[in-house]
Amino acid sequence: MIGFFRRGIEASMTACFVLNSPFLLHSSSSSSSHISCHTLLSGGSFSNPLLPLISRSSLHSPSFSRALITAIQTTKSMAAEQNRSAVDGVPNSSITLLFVEMGVGYDQHGQDVTAAAMRACRDAISSNSIPAFRRGSIPGVTFDQMKLQIKLGVPRSLQQFLDLDKVKSVFPYGKILNLEVVDGGLICSSGVHVEEMGDKNDDCYIVNAAVYVGY
Repeated sequence: MIGFFRRGIEASMTACFVLNSPFLLHSSSSSSSHISCHTLLSGGSFSNPLLPLISRSSLHSPSFSRALITAIQTTKSMAAEQNRSAVDGVPNSSITLLFVEMGVGYDQHGQDVTAAAMRACRDAISSNSIPAFRRGSIPGVTFDQMKLQIKLGVPRSLQQFLDLDKVKSVFPYGKILNLEVVDGGLICSSGVHVEEMGDKNDDCYIVNAAVYVGY
């Protein structure tokens, strides 16, 4: 996604450089005056050393206009997506974060990515105890105010098969505000194909989990 965003910016910057550079473009009345995109595209008087590469007709062509518009729209949409990620991504400012639990889960036989995700979450929380919420150790915060945000790293090709309700059932308490699935984890060979264990092949699925706890 970052590479796609970068290409959009580069395309926009290239177009603006070609159309607006005061060094490369100058009008017949002044050797240093700036020519806008509107002047260039509307057929104003200019002398441009890049014209052997970019003709006036190509600047008027629908394909050039579409490419420029697409580059600008791409840049805007990617910027909007980044803003949404800052708000909706895990973790975010909707909780006062206390600590983070991390785990990894495997499904060596059966090719069940949900099982791997559930094991990753259990691994994250199984070696921790959180007495502060029940004992009232945090002034003004009760046990019912415990909140969770969960991030899972799952191979992209398997994300569509993930049962999020089953994953959420792993957590015995705490309100789950959001669960974000991102590209991650791993598909590797277990080294053996065991049909009696439900294997369709020898793939082993690995999922990573980060659990953010707060109030």
